[in-house]
Amino acid sequence: MDPLWSQWWVWGVAAVVLAVGEVLLPSYVLLGFGVGAALVALLLLVGVPVATSVPVLLLVFAIASLISWLLLRRFLGVYNGQVKTFDHDIND
Repeated sequence: MDPLWSQWWVWGVAAVVLAVGEVLLPSYVLLGFGVGAALVALLLLVGVPVATSVPVLLLVFAIASLISWLLLRRFLGVYNGQVKTFDHDIND
């Protein structure tokens, strides 16, 4: 039997937990990790031989998470000039 870390459903559960955590902490950080975990789960489910060792599996997860986080920040993040600033106090 395969070790627990190389089973696709463990990564799928982690992806769902991280996506739900994003609702509680909206910053695109947990969603990026969730997308990375979902990609690893999909690769393991399809049968791509990515799970040759723990370091390789974690490297795929880290790279996928970083790329997804950068894309989320690029397309869904706050743009310059989008934040409203005030020059005066409301009590003046």
